[in-house]
Amino acid sequence: MRTPEPARAPDDLLLRAIGTQVRDRRKARSLTLAELAAASGVSSRFLTDVEAGRANISVVNLSHVAAALGARPEDLLHAPRERSVALLGLRGAGKSTVGRTLARKLGLAFVELDRLVEDHAGLPLRELFAVHGDLYYRRMESEALDGWLARPEPSVIATGGGIVTSPAAYTRLREECFTVWLRAKPEDHMARVERQGDYRPMARRPNAMAELRQILAARTPLYAQAHLTVDTSRLDAEAAAERIAGAMTSRRARP
Repeated sequence: MRTPEPARAPDDLLLRAIGTQVRDRRKARSLTLAELAAASGVSSRFLTDVEAGRANISVVNLSHVAAALGARPEDLLHAPRERSVALLGLRGAGKSTVGRTLARKLGLAFVELDRLVEDHAGLPLRELFAVHGDLYYRRMESEALDGWLARPEPSVIATGGGIVTSPAAYTRLREECFTVWLRAKPEDHMARVERQGDYRPMARRPNAMAELRQILAARTPLYAQAHLTVDTSRLDAEAAAERIAGAMTSRRARP
């Protein structure tokens, strides 16, 4: 059973949050690094490290940078908590592949919600469904999600394909996370699942593709409520992750 990738240390998260605030405020004021360096007296090279979350900036330099940005030092120190990213979509949408790529880009932990459900229930998913059924799974899913979101550190979460049909769980995801629907063509969903060596969708089901199309059509209005839609039939994992990261930066920079 796979374990979640490790989260960053609290000090790293603070430095990264400060860096995000500096970068977003600088861009909102249309300042270059050189212009901010000249206004604050802090070198461009050091500011580059600050924005990347690598520099342990002193209180004095922080106050100079804040003043150059028209802010107070505490505005940069008490940065808003970053939101987790929740990836939505049917099996084969690319949630695990895109999720790991995005987590590396953002320096966040990556976790698959179904693995948390297995840990929480103490059963593999196949046994969980066979013994207890769908309603029990949904309860375990909600409890596992609540427990994970209670952590202070943001993360990238690959959710189960049917979580959008659980109103309470989906509402919490949209309220507390940046939700992204990874949309793909039905043929791509099926082909990716088969490439993973999982032929269960086709087993003894000659109309499997028609059923997949029906499920996708029924859930599309729910998936479309996500904050962002990314087409993984057109974009590879790297490009999809870049699209998501860019959209998150744009949202943070808005007044």
